[in-house]
Amino acid sequence: MKNEVFIKKVNSFLPNEPVDNESMEDYIGRIEGKPSRVKNLVLKQNGIKTRYYALNKNQEITHTAAELAARAIRGLFDNNQDLESLELITTATSIPDQILPSHASMVHGLLPETKNIEIFSTSGVCLTSLQALKIAYLSVVSGEKNNAVCCASELVSAALLSKHYDAEYEKCHSIGENPYFGFEKDFLRFMLSDGAGAVYLDNVPSESGNSLKIEWIEMESNANELPACMISGADFRADGSITTWKSYDSEEISEKSVFTVKQDIRLLKKHIIRLWVDHIENVMKKHNIAPVEVDYVIPHVSSMFFYKELLNEIEKRNIDLRENKWFTNLTWVGNMGSASIFVALDELLKTQNIAKGKKILLLVPESGRFSYGTTLISVV
Repeated sequence: MKNEVFIKKVNSFLPNEPVDNESMEDYIGRIEGKPSRVKNLVLKQNGIKTRYYALNKNQEITHTAAELAARAIRGLFDNNQDLESLELITTATSIPDQILPSHASMVHGLLPETKNIEIFSTSGVCLTSLQALKIAYLSVVSGEKNNAVCCASELVSAALLSKHYDAEYEKCHSIGENPYFGFEKDFLRFMLSDGAGAVYLDNVPSESGNSLKIEWIEMESNANELPACMISGADFRADGSITTWKSYDSEEISEKSVFTVKQDIRLLKKHIIRLWVDHIENVMKKHNIAPVEVDYVIPHVSSMFFYKELLNEIEKRNIDLRENKWFTNLTWVGNMGSASIFVALDELLKTQNIAKGKKILLLVPESGRFSYGTTLISVV
């Protein structure tokens, strides 16, 4: 018989002070010293007012992705003795601090109070959060572990710094091309934020206060049908396929800003919402849960534009997951990629008095190559 699994604690760590729209380029820099031409358009669509950067105004990193994760994890525990009892750490991030060793290894290295425990890293974009959560969940539900921590962290701002784009800008200018970056490169500089969120899982609920019972975690990929949409460490070809960074020499990597984050906006708008709602309908049907039974919905959205598009599609299909059930903190914390869903869950629990028996639905899309995840949790 499988165990039940409970989220006993949730915690987030947001670095430094919130950065408003007017101050963004003071932190991530201006390409060739000039203000972005698309910034105001992007900010108008995404609706984000403030975000967090693990940077200072000298474009220096103040916290690595591993450090953000370690800070979020430490906040789950009252003392080192509790931390010593930890049996598993699973981690998520879109852009780790290094290619090798693993992100989980670096996070574990910042938690010396733990024992020689098992660790696990997931690779991808936003859905890495639920991938890491599922590994932790399965480890506890199977009885292999008594407890686990799952943490998602993002230090994406360091990849958005103007210095990573300057060489390509200068190259375009020198050969007579219009030195204006495609929207798929520049717009993401004004979409993303840094931070970390962590959850502590156990096979018994809290003795005092509420716990969150994980009912199920479902994910699916559409990569068998669709090409890549968001990439880093690669470049798009004209036919929509990609060329890996391993195919370029060092000069080309710099000139083409290969390691910057890029997205095919046309592909995104065509598929992201339709497939997302297909996924939601499929998993609700699979688990025989009616939308009316859900009390709270946390949708991870990259912008308020897609928040409205998702809401419209749900209403068009007459699914009873109306906006009065929704919670998002996107506009004041920004889009933290994989960390967003845990950071939003933490804020929901801290700002709402949620009664026992209520059900919370976590919705996470990933535009890397169109993957989706849904998690149902009950307050107990």
